[in-house]
Amino acid sequence: MRIGQLGAATDTKVETIRYYEQIGLLSPPARSPSSYRSYGMEHLQRLAFIRRARDLGFPLDQVRELLSIADDKEQSCEVVDDIARMHRATVARKMSELRALGDELDRLIGQCGHGAIADCRIIEALADVVSNEERPDVPEK
Repeated sequence: MRIGQLGAATDTKVETIRYYEQIGLLSPPARSPSSYRSYGMEHLQRLAFIRRARDLGFPLDQVRELLSIADDKEQSCEVVDDIARMHRATVARKMSELRALGDELDRLIGQCGHGAIADCRIIEALADVVSNEERPDVPEK
């Protein structure tokens, strides 16, 4: 199959497929007599694996590691479990950070009085990153 067909079958952009080839996640395909890339079932399966791992949020270095492990059918899956658990912990941390961010935004939005920008608490909070006590000594203009 050609690169466009592979992309359509896996919902992956052609540029992304080429990038995965460039960084070694996908092996280079054979070339047809007319120099078109010719992808086989192994490319389709590997790209589907990569896409699913990426959809689950695994970073490329972990995808590479998972692919390497998947290629060694005799290896213990304990390593895979460890990688998945580490990734889950990262996801949980990010979710916690996003909840805190949402709470802070709710607090700011709740302070909005719908008045003039000069009195806007949201703008004031965004502009007041450093409290007066923490401001560096910056010479006046």
